[in-house]
Amino acid sequence: MATTSDISRGMILKLDGSLYSVVEFGENKTARAAAKVWAKLKGVDNKRSIEKTWNSGETIFPVRVEKKTFQFLYKDDTGYNLMNNETFEQIALAEEMMDAPQFLKDGSEVFVFINTETDQPIGAELPEKIVVQITYCEPGVKGDTATRALKAATVETGATVMVPLFVEDGEMIRVNTKTGDYVERVK
Repeated sequence: MATTSDISRGMILKLDGSLYSVVEFGENKTARAAAKVWAKLKGVDNKRSIEKTWNSGETIFPVRVEKKTFQFLYKDDTGYNLMNNETFEQIALAEEMMDAPQFLKDGSEVFVFINTETDQPIGAELPEKIVVQITYCEPGVKGDTATRALKAATVETGATVMVPLFVEDGEMIRVNTKTGDYVERVK
């Protein structure tokens, strides 16, 4: 068990029978009243976002979570099939549990979060930045490097990414999986 002073960003808490990840937190102090601790929480198993306030020093219930590296194999009607890189054990995750599934390609590295109390996966995410190849985009025009104008480009996974005008078909680009934004060209 822990108290509200132990809250940190990314911590997973058990609250009303559901699991929530701490997105943001802070403390409100007033002159006469006791301090209050607030947190913005995102549901891990139910995808709801809530705000919660506790009195300072109240007991909270953190959940111990392990982050394991898996490899994406394929997608079928059971979900996304992943293989543990150490034990070669395979699991299937539903689409709701995947963070940024539009950027998954065969053999991609995926981080799976596993609840150590139940040994059940509670979510998965891709690395923050990945390299993908552009399969289609409109041709660029010489001299279009000075402005921040963007055009749509389709990458090898089928996702659409907004890229600068100078990027061409067949080029490799780095994409931020959290926001879906273009980061840079890769040589």
